[in-house]
Amino acid sequence: MTAWNKILHWIGMEGRPHIRVYNGFGGSEYLEVYGHVLTIGPAPVTRYSRFFLVNMFALLRLFWVKPLAGIKVMLEWEGVAVTAVTGKDGFFHLQWRPVTMPAAGRYNVVVKMADVADSPVSAATGVVIIPHHTRYGCISDIDDTFLVSHSAQLLKRLQVLFTRNARTRKPFEGVVKHYQLLSHSGNPFFYVSSSEWNLYAYIKEFIRFNGLPDGVFLLSQLKPLRQLLKSGQNKHTTKFTRITRILKHFPDMRFVLLGDDTQEDPNIYKALVDHFGQQIIAVYLRKVRDSKAIATREVVQAMQDKGIAVCYFEHSDEAIAHSRRIGLI
Repeated sequence: MTAWNKILHWIGMEGRPHIRVYNGFGGSEYLEVYGHVLTIGPAPVTRYSRFFLVNMFALLRLFWVKPLAGIKVMLEWEGVAVTAVTGKDGFFHLQWRPVTMPAAGRYNVVVKMADVADSPVSAATGVVIIPHHTRYGCISDIDDTFLVSHSAQLLKRLQVLFTRNARTRKPFEGVVKHYQLLSHSGNPFFYVSSSEWNLYAYIKEFIRFNGLPDGVFLLSQLKPLRQLLKSGQNKHTTKFTRITRILKHFPDMRFVLLGDDTQEDPNIYKALVDHFGQQIIAVYLRKVRDSKAIATREVVQAMQDKGIAVCYFEHSDEAIAHSRRIGLI
């Protein structure tokens, strides 16, 4: 190990080419899993602190990343090699059609860097989730939908990011109960957000620590450290595309959409209702910004006119009552 790598290791960074694999999923026809190859990136967190300087440095580590482009990655499924090449941001997407779609469940897959000598970091294990045939699935935003984030106030959002960690951040009151009720009988959860892949492990730990349902994540493009102050401020047009992927992946499944009024969720969800109305059972929008209330109610009315059950609420108890009333829980 070089002196530079020793320094990186001492401050909790990985300084060798390594793979990150995120939860993938399978539908009616094919399976997919995705991740990044990085040459510099944060090592897994093993300790959490309430000291704000420790949390500040921990956040900086998440965005101190150097992706590797043009790296061939592969996995084996039933003896067949599935390959992909990383893009300029180090991202890879492995997708394959099995001879026989496996039964519902969670399947481990090992993703390796091809043509790279074996080392402790040249391979990583991921999970492909194949949902059970359930009544519905849930597609949820993250920031200000269940995680208090202050997305509309940049300075406050950054203050929370810099001074707290995945275990000291707070969910909205009652939201954990609502999501647990919605996930009963194995109803799958998909988390689609403008937050970057840098925050994947952070968000997963928040979800695990607070007892929210685990699921599949479709986040936004990895950001380098110089763009940290723009965290969560991605263009939201790709969110429609990512949710569309899920709906097309599970054409026989109906979905509940959960979001908030801080950014573009109301308009994105209305567009999804316009294009995929037969697959949408209900839409939940948390009221966070008073200044957006009038515009959001107009969008809510437009979706209700199409026969969609919509709940625009301030407190999760209202959302739970609505879910009970329409027979979701």
